[in-house]
Amino acid sequence: MSAVAEKPEDEKDERESAESILAPVFAPGLDLLDDIGGTVTLGFQAFAWLVRPPFRIAQLFNALDFIGAGSTFIVALVGIFTGMAFTVSTIVGFRQFSAENMVGGVVALALARELAPVLASVVVTARAGSTMASELGNMRVTEQIDAITTMGVSPVQYLVVPRVLATTLMLPLLGFVFGLAGMGGAYVVAVLWQGIDPGQFFDRIKTLVEMSALRMLAIKAAFFGAIVSVICCKKGFYASGGARGVGEATAKAVVASIVAIFAADYVLTTILTEI
Repeated sequence: MSAVAEKPEDEKDERESAESILAPVFAPGLDLLDDIGGTVTLGFQAFAWLVRPPFRIAQLFNALDFIGAGSTFIVALVGIFTGMAFTVSTIVGFRQFSAENMVGGVVALALARELAPVLASVVVTARAGSTMASELGNMRVTEQIDAITTMGVSPVQYLVVPRVLATTLMLPLLGFVFGLAGMGGAYVVAVLWQGIDPGQFFDRIKTLVEMSALRMLAIKAAFFGAIVSVICCKKGFYASGGARGVGEATAKAVVASIVAIFAADYVLTTILTEI
Protein backbone atom coordinates (compact mmCIF):
# COMPACT_ATOMS: atom_id res chain seq x y z
CA MET A 1 0.00 0.00 0.00
CA SER A 2 2.80 2.41 0.89
CA ALA A 3 4.60 1.73 -2.42
CA VAL A 4 1.40 2.41 -4.36
CA ALA A 5 0.85 5.64 -2.42
CA GLU A 6 4.40 6.83 -3.01
CA LYS A 7 4.22 6.32 -6.81
CA PRO A 8 1.70 9.14 -7.52
CA GLU A 9 3.70 11.46 -5.27
CA ASP A 10 6.89 10.66 -7.22
CA GLU A 11 5.11 11.33 -10.51
CA LYS A 12 3.81 14.63 -9.15
CA ASP A 13 7.31 15.67 -8.06
CA GLU A 14 8.72 14.79 -11.47
CA ARG A 15 5.99 16.76 -13.22
CA GLU A 16 6.57 19.81 -11.03
CA SER A 17 10.31 19.53 -11.65
CA ALA A 18 9.77 19.40 -15.41
CA GLU A 19 7.45 22.43 -15.24
CA SER A 20 10.01 24.39 -13.22
CA ILE A 21 12.64 23.64 -15.86
CA LEU A 22 10.43 24.54 -18.84
CA ALA A 23 8.83 27.62 -17.28
CA PRO A 24 11.80 29.97 -17.96
CA VAL A 25 11.90 28.74 -21.56
CA PHE A 26 8.26 29.46 -22.39
CA ALA A 27 7.73 32.44 -20.06
CA PRO A 28 9.05 35.14 -22.46
CA GLY A 29 6.85 33.89 -25.30
CA LEU A 30 3.77 33.66 -23.08
CA ASP A 31 4.44 37.14 -21.67
CA LEU A 32 4.76 38.50 -25.21
CA LEU A 33 1.46 36.93 -26.27
CA ASP A 34 -0.23 38.27 -23.15
CA ASP A 35 1.17 41.74 -23.83
CA ILE A 36 0.02 41.68 -27.46
CA GLY A 37 -3.43 40.46 -26.42
CA GLY A 38 -3.78 43.22 -23.83
CA THR A 39 -2.68 45.86 -26.34
CA VAL A 40 -5.09 44.66 -29.02
CA THR A 41 -7.94 44.53 -26.49
CA LEU A 42 -7.28 48.09 -25.32
CA GLY A 43 -7.08 49.24 -28.94
CA PHE A 44 -10.46 47.72 -29.76
CA GLN A 45 -11.96 49.29 -26.64
CA ALA A 46 -10.55 52.70 -27.55
CA PHE A 47 -11.86 52.63 -31.13
CA ALA A 48 -15.24 51.33 -29.93
CA TRP A 49 -15.54 54.34 -27.59
CA LEU A 50 -14.85 56.74 -30.50
CA VAL A 51 -18.49 56.64 -31.62
CA ARG A 52 -20.10 56.57 -28.18
CA PRO A 53 -21.04 59.76 -26.33
CA PRO A 54 -20.12 61.72 -24.36
CA PHE A 55 -17.34 62.98 -26.60
CA ARG A 56 -14.35 64.39 -24.72
CA ILE A 57 -13.65 67.36 -27.00
CA ALA A 58 -11.59 69.31 -24.46
CA GLN A 59 -9.30 66.35 -23.80
CA LEU A 60 -8.96 65.79 -27.56
CA PHE A 61 -7.84 69.36 -28.25
CA ASN A 62 -5.38 69.23 -25.35
CA ALA A 63 -3.90 66.05 -26.80
CA LEU A 64 -3.80 67.55 -30.32
CA ASP A 65 -1.94 70.57 -29.00
CA PHE A 66 0.56 68.50 -27.02
CA ILE A 67 1.25 65.89 -29.70
CA GLY A 68 0.97 68.09 -32.78
CA ALA A 69 2.10 71.62 -31.95
CA GLY A 70 4.47 70.43 -29.26
CA SER A 71 6.27 68.00 -31.58
CA THR A 72 6.46 70.15 -34.72
CA PHE A 73 9.80 71.81 -33.98
CA ILE A 74 11.70 68.67 -33.01
CA VAL A 75 10.21 66.74 -35.95
CA ALA A 76 11.27 69.50 -38.38
CA LEU A 77 14.74 69.69 -36.83
CA VAL A 78 15.30 65.96 -37.16
CA GLY A 79 13.89 66.11 -40.69
CA ILE A 80 16.37 68.80 -41.76
CA PHE A 81 19.41 66.88 -40.59
CA THR A 82 18.05 63.60 -41.97
CA GLY A 83 17.58 65.18 -45.40
CA MET A 84 21.05 66.72 -45.30
CA ALA A 85 22.77 63.49 -44.26
CA PHE A 86 20.87 61.36 -46.77
CA THR A 87 21.64 63.84 -49.56
CA VAL A 88 25.37 63.75 -48.85
CA SER A 89 25.39 59.95 -49.03
CA THR A 90 23.26 59.94 -52.19
CA ILE A 91 25.47 62.44 -54.00
CA VAL A 92 28.57 60.39 -53.20
CA GLY A 93 26.97 57.30 -54.71
CA PHE A 94 25.42 58.99 -57.76
CA ARG A 95 28.59 60.93 -58.60
CA GLN A 96 30.24 57.65 -59.63
CA PHE A 97 27.71 57.48 -62.50
CA SER A 98 27.52 61.24 -63.20
CA ALA A 99 23.91 61.22 -62.03
CA GLU A 100 23.99 63.90 -59.34
CA ASN A 101 20.98 65.62 -60.92
CA MET A 102 18.79 62.70 -59.78
CA VAL A 103 19.48 63.46 -56.12
CA GLY A 104 16.44 65.67 -55.56
CA GLY A 105 13.94 63.11 -56.81
CA VAL A 106 15.58 60.16 -55.07
CA VAL A 107 15.76 61.93 -51.70
CA ALA A 108 12.17 63.13 -52.00
CA LEU A 109 10.97 59.63 -52.87
CA ALA A 110 12.87 58.09 -49.94
CA LEU A 111 11.47 60.68 -47.56
CA ALA A 112 7.90 60.21 -48.75
CA ARG A 113 7.89 56.42 -48.77
CA GLU A 114 10.06 55.52 -45.77
CA LEU A 115 12.05 58.12 -43.87
CA ALA A 116 9.35 60.70 -43.08
CA PRO A 117 6.63 58.41 -41.67
CA VAL A 118 9.04 56.13 -39.82
CA LEU A 119 11.34 58.71 -38.26
CA ALA A 120 8.52 61.15 -37.46
CA SER A 121 6.79 58.30 -35.61
CA VAL A 122 10.00 57.50 -33.72
CA VAL A 123 10.38 61.14 -32.68
CA VAL A 124 6.76 61.33 -31.52
CA THR A 125 7.23 58.06 -29.62
CA ALA A 126 10.29 59.43 -27.82
CA ARG A 127 8.61 62.73 -26.95
CA ALA A 128 4.85 62.21 -26.67
CA GLY A 129 4.57 58.43 -26.32
CA SER A 130 6.85 58.30 -23.29
CA THR A 131 4.86 61.13 -21.72
CA MET A 132 1.57 59.32 -22.30
CA ALA A 133 2.92 56.17 -20.66
CA SER A 134 4.33 58.01 -17.65
CA GLU A 135 1.18 60.13 -17.14
CA LEU A 136 -1.16 57.15 -17.20
CA GLY A 137 1.28 55.12 -15.11
CA ASN A 138 1.36 57.78 -12.42
CA MET A 139 -2.43 57.99 -12.48
CA ARG A 140 -2.61 54.20 -12.07
CA VAL A 141 -0.22 53.90 -9.13
CA THR A 142 -1.79 56.89 -7.35
CA GLU A 143 -5.26 55.32 -7.86
CA GLN A 144 -6.60 58.24 -9.91
CA ILE A 145 -7.81 55.81 -12.60
CA ASP A 146 -9.67 53.85 -9.93
CA ALA A 147 -11.26 57.10 -8.75
CA ILE A 148 -12.42 57.89 -12.30
CA THR A 149 -13.97 54.42 -12.53
CA THR A 150 -15.70 54.92 -9.17
CA MET A 151 -17.28 58.12 -10.48
CA GLY A 152 -18.94 56.11 -13.25
CA VAL A 153 -16.68 57.41 -16.03
CA SER A 154 -14.91 55.03 -18.39
CA PRO A 155 -11.15 55.62 -18.00
CA VAL A 156 -10.61 54.25 -21.50
CA GLN A 157 -12.93 56.85 -22.99
CA TYR A 158 -11.69 59.70 -20.81
CA LEU A 159 -7.93 59.03 -20.88
CA VAL A 160 -7.06 56.70 -23.76
CA VAL A 161 -9.39 57.66 -26.62
CA PRO A 162 -8.30 61.35 -26.88
CA ARG A 163 -4.63 60.36 -26.94
CA VAL A 164 -5.10 57.62 -29.52
CA LEU A 165 -7.25 59.78 -31.80
CA ALA A 166 -4.96 62.80 -31.52
CA THR A 167 -1.84 60.77 -32.35
CA THR A 168 -3.55 59.07 -35.29
CA LEU A 169 -4.66 62.44 -36.70
CA MET A 170 -1.47 64.39 -36.09
CA LEU A 171 1.21 61.95 -37.22
CA PRO A 172 0.34 62.23 -40.94
CA LEU A 173 0.69 66.02 -40.65
CA LEU A 174 3.96 65.65 -38.76
CA GLY A 175 5.13 63.22 -41.42
CA PHE A 176 4.58 65.88 -44.10
CA VAL A 177 6.40 68.41 -41.90
CA PHE A 178 9.31 65.98 -41.64
CA GLY A 179 9.33 65.46 -45.41
CA LEU A 180 9.26 69.18 -46.22
CA ALA A 181 11.99 69.90 -43.69
CA GLY A 182 14.05 67.05 -45.08
CA MET A 183 13.74 68.46 -48.60
CA GLY A 184 14.84 71.84 -47.26
CA GLY A 185 17.97 70.22 -45.88
CA ALA A 186 18.48 68.35 -49.16
CA TYR A 187 18.22 71.63 -51.11
CA VAL A 188 20.86 73.27 -48.91
CA VAL A 189 23.32 70.41 -49.45
CA ALA A 190 22.61 69.66 -53.12
CA VAL A 191 22.00 73.12 -54.58
CA LEU A 192 23.69 75.62 -52.28
CA TRP A 193 26.68 73.49 -51.34
CA GLN A 194 27.24 71.05 -54.21
CA GLY A 195 26.06 73.39 -56.97
CA ILE A 196 23.40 71.15 -58.53
CA ASP A 197 21.08 73.06 -60.84
CA PRO A 198 17.91 74.01 -58.88
CA GLY A 199 15.70 73.56 -61.95
CA GLN A 200 16.84 69.96 -62.39
CA PHE A 201 16.57 69.42 -58.64
CA PHE A 202 12.87 70.30 -58.60
CA ASP A 203 12.15 68.71 -61.97
CA ARG A 204 13.36 65.31 -60.72
CA ILE A 205 11.13 65.70 -57.67
CA LYS A 206 8.08 66.27 -59.88
CA THR A 207 9.07 63.33 -62.08
CA LEU A 208 9.71 60.72 -59.39
CA VAL A 209 7.33 61.66 -56.55
CA GLU A 210 3.80 60.64 -57.53
CA MET A 211 0.59 60.91 -55.55
CA SER A 212 0.92 57.25 -54.54
CA ALA A 213 4.09 58.08 -52.58
CA LEU A 214 2.34 60.87 -50.67
CA ARG A 215 -0.62 58.59 -50.05
CA MET A 216 1.75 55.96 -48.66
CA LEU A 217 3.25 58.56 -46.30
CA ALA A 218 -0.18 59.52 -44.93
CA ILE A 219 -1.39 55.92 -44.55
CA LYS A 220 1.78 54.74 -42.87
CA ALA A 221 1.91 57.68 -40.47
CA ALA A 222 -1.75 57.21 -39.47
CA PHE A 223 -1.20 53.50 -38.77
CA PHE A 224 1.99 54.23 -36.84
CA GLY A 225 0.16 56.84 -34.80
CA ALA A 226 -2.54 54.38 -33.80
CA ILE A 227 0.01 51.68 -32.98
CA VAL A 228 2.28 53.94 -30.93
CA SER A 229 -0.52 55.55 -28.94
CA VAL A 230 -2.24 52.26 -28.09
CA ILE A 231 1.03 50.62 -26.99
CA CYS A 232 2.11 53.57 -24.86
CA CYS A 233 -1.32 53.97 -23.29
CA LYS A 234 -1.51 50.25 -22.54
CA LYS A 235 1.90 50.21 -20.83
CA GLY A 236 0.98 53.16 -18.64
CA PHE A 237 -2.64 52.17 -18.08
CA TYR A 238 -1.65 48.84 -16.50
CA ALA A 239 1.54 49.98 -14.75
CA SER A 240 2.19 48.83 -11.20
CA GLY A 241 4.93 48.89 -8.60
CA GLY A 242 5.17 52.56 -7.72
CA ALA A 243 7.65 54.98 -9.23
CA ARG A 244 9.98 52.19 -10.33
CA GLY A 245 7.14 50.41 -12.10
CA VAL A 246 6.14 53.61 -13.92
CA GLY A 247 9.71 54.08 -15.11
CA GLU A 248 9.91 50.52 -16.36
CA ALA A 249 6.54 50.82 -18.09
CA THR A 250 7.67 54.01 -19.85
CA ALA A 251 10.90 52.42 -21.07
CA LYS A 252 9.04 49.32 -22.29
CA ALA A 253 6.48 51.51 -24.06
CA VAL A 254 9.15 53.34 -26.05
CA VAL A 255 11.04 50.16 -26.97
CA ALA A 256 7.90 48.23 -27.93
CA SER A 257 6.58 51.15 -29.98
CA ILE A 258 9.79 51.52 -31.99
CA VAL A 259 9.94 47.79 -32.70
CA ALA A 260 6.27 47.83 -33.73
CA ILE A 261 6.87 50.81 -36.05
CA PHE A 262 9.57 49.02 -38.01
CA ALA A 263 7.62 45.75 -38.12
CA ALA A 264 4.47 47.54 -39.32
CA ASP A 265 6.55 49.50 -41.83
CA TYR A 266 7.61 46.29 -43.56
CA VAL A 267 4.03 44.98 -43.66
CA LEU A 268 2.56 48.24 -44.97
CA THR A 269 5.35 48.70 -47.53
CA THR A 270 4.71 45.20 -48.86
CA ILE A 271 0.96 45.83 -49.09
CA LEU A 272 1.14 49.32 -50.60
CA THR A 273 3.96 48.68 -53.07
CA GLU A 274 3.24 47.22 -56.47
CA ILE A 275 6.15 44.92 -57.35
